[in-house]
Amino acid sequence: MDELRDKYIDAIANASDEAALEALRVQAVGKKGEVSLKMRELGKMTPEERQVAGPALNALKTEINAALAARKASLADAALEERLKTEWLDVTLPSRGRRIGTIHPVSQVTEEVTAIFADMGFSVAEGPQIDSDWYNFDALNIPGHHPARAEMDTFYMHRAEGDNRPPHVLRTHTSPVQIRHMEKHGAPCRIIAPGRVYRADYDQTHTPMFHQVEGLALDRDISMANLKWVLEAFFSAFFGTSVKTRFRASHFPFVEPGAEVDIQCSFEGGTVKVGEGDDWLEVLGSGMVHPSVLRAGGVDPDTYQGFAFGMGIDRIAMLKYGIPDLRAFFESDLRWLKHYGFSALEVPTLHGGL
Repeated sequence: MDELRDKYIDAIANASDEAALEALRVQAVGKKGEVSLKMRELGKMTPEERQVAGPALNALKTEINAALAARKASLADAALEERLKTEWLDVTLPSRGRRIGTIHPVSQVTEEVTAIFADMGFSVAEGPQIDSDWYNFDALNIPGHHPARAEMDTFYMHRAEGDNRPPHVLRTHTSPVQIRHMEKHGAPCRIIAPGRVYRADYDQTHTPMFHQVEGLALDRDISMANLKWVLEAFFSAFFGTSVKTRFRASHFPFVEPGAEVDIQCSFEGGTVKVGEGDDWLEVLGSGMVHPSVLRAGGVDPDTYQGFAFGMGIDRIAMLKYGIPDLRAFFESDLRWLKHYGFSALEVPTLHGGL
């Protein structure tokens, strides 16, 4: 046994790799290894001989297994050390650049609009994008024969056969939010209602889904003069320059009187510059809230009056940031988003210049 021990312990210590080590393990303690064969001979010995040879063989097997494990760990450590000599990393080098997402222009402009109107005391109101025919049309004094109610302009929801109720619609404006707010909170109030709206139209300046923000202010002595001040203050803050407005009489079923609002601008080299020049650009519709709309919202028109307005968030984003095509807002082109997107750290604030 001493010869076996010396033979294998020396061979294990001198093994150059794991393959040689595995060969020694099989040769020594494998099923047909020398130590294993010796242990099989215990059955042929007398009880007295087994008492001496048995413990000695077990001790030899344990010692060889321990030497195999130690040499295997030593070889692994040596291999790792050799690998580390060739594979090293300078931890003082700057890390690899990580691609960072950007804020969509619609989200950014919505935050800008909210910040400006919040500074003027307006709160944000929200409502469902799928609404009833009553909230979307009837409560807003839009008659049944109005072109906006035609299927070529409005997306109507499906009704089951035999269900004769008026179908729900994908809201065509955020004006239903004004009715719901009046029903719940009454007057006086000052709110804006930003959100998605839907109309059946698609070209360079129209998409089936787009974003609007509408405003509503109700009190006992509100006039068109207040409306003009609010809009001029908004546009001046939004575009970062003094902006004049021009009101043109127009008809909208939910306001009386109604007016389309133009802002001062100039057209130079195919671009629009807001706040200068002798030209005008239409940007929104507005007016004094129709008494029928106030009644639909549960507000007494003999006590309260107010103004309302609505504009496209996407369109004013196009004006401010020079985006030529509305359709690109919704195409999810990463190159476009990288070019026109905003850093998540660019949080719109009035004192930060938006």
